[in-house]
Amino acid sequence: MISNSLVELDRQHLIHPLSSFRGHERDGVRVIQSAKGATLTDVMGHRLLDGFAGLWCVNAGYGQESIVEAAAEQMRRLPYATGYFDLGSEPAIRLASQLAERAPGDLDHVYFTLGGSDAVDSTVRFIRYYNHARGMPEKDQFISLAQGFHGSSTVGAGLTALPGFHAGFGVPFDWQHKISSHYVYRNPVGPDPDAIIAASLAELRAKVDELGAERVAAFYAEPIQGSGGVLVPPPGWMKAMAEACRELEILFVVDEVITGFGRTGPIFASSEEDIVPDFITVAKGLTSGYAPLGAVLMADHVYQVIAEGAGDGLIGHGYTYSGHPVSAAVGLEVLRLYDDGLLENGRRAGERLMAGLHGLADHPLVGDVRGRGMLAAVELVTDKAAKTPLPAASQPSKRIFDRAYRNGLIIRAFGNGGLGFAPPLCCSLGEIDEMVERARRVLDETLDDPDIRAAMKGD
Repeated sequence: MISNSLVELDRQHLIHPLSSFRGHERDGVRVIQSAKGATLTDVMGHRLLDGFAGLWCVNAGYGQESIVEAAAEQMRRLPYATGYFDLGSEPAIRLASQLAERAPGDLDHVYFTLGGSDAVDSTVRFIRYYNHARGMPEKDQFISLAQGFHGSSTVGAGLTALPGFHAGFGVPFDWQHKISSHYVYRNPVGPDPDAIIAASLAELRAKVDELGAERVAAFYAEPIQGSGGVLVPPPGWMKAMAEACRELEILFVVDEVITGFGRTGPIFASSEEDIVPDFITVAKGLTSGYAPLGAVLMADHVYQVIAEGAGDGLIGHGYTYSGHPVSAAVGLEVLRLYDDGLLENGRRAGERLMAGLHGLADHPLVGDVRGRGMLAAVELVTDKAAKTPLPAASQPSKRIFDRAYRNGLIIRAFGNGGLGFAPPLCCSLGEIDEMVERARRVLDETLDDPDIRAAMKGD
């Protein structure tokens, strides 16, 4: 009765993110009731392995008492403190210091947000201010990558390059531009890393030439394109793009909302290619999803220009909950857990995950397996040679997610039917093995679907 009541209340009142309103009204909600470690339990008692860490974020797993206690203790002591009026709180100050200490190069300054979308928005505002302070307000054009995701706020959705975030919203704006993704599996130049890097560099330079070098402000990229399908660039791609941005005198913004905090191994994926961006955006793993928090890490050379440009004047950008003390206290405890073995466990589990998923490569539906650490995807096809996606009419995303759920597994089901994985870093090797085994069952059951069989014969 409680379950039925919740489903009806949800239908009537709760608008879900990234959903079909009518589809959700028809199908109803699955209510998650509790969780521990990497296991979720819904209101029907169905137990699921969370192969997606909530939404790429619950790195420490569920039910970590030390995180809960850190939040509760901070609520007792100081539940809120504004950052306005030159006020502050100890947790926010210490967390900013610890992030700057871990960040590469001169990324010494931290601005707190509530999540990744408003972190990206904040970079746009800071970059515009930076260029105004330099007497170059005409540098107001921004470039990002096809298949990229940089949030679903109005500004972030325009930098995002996934059609579902544009349709009906009037974005992107005319100052937001795209170049092609590195997408190795489907790159027109083929899979050769050097050819892909050369093509991306050439396209970036051509886009800057088209817009005018004096107009382009910044280029945005994810170390691995998460929501676009877990697209891993060739080794050296990020470094080459960073160097090109420096040469072209445009700022390089690295969106680590998904990749940050051990998702690919280290605290920041940028460090894997020894990159020092001008900005890094983070969220998700910063608090392991236990409290809303994002951050902009700003390089000192950018900070100094903004500070000098403003002088004693106010820089008019602020959020009520920037540096919220409870979220910051959670972030400090999560950082401690990373240092205390969580990162190392994530590395071991990530090696096991990638090995297990590569073991699925011979399945008739598997076209590509890719990833790094605890961030991976399996792309499905009906013809391996032609790389033909599953037929859109079969609604592969919904079918794969529903089937995985029935098999006790939460994954990200991409629009073409691909399976996305981002398990909690706390997973045991046995839990990783079980996720892979359940994924194999999903593939086997999908292979038996008549329409999928027909599509394979049609190929």
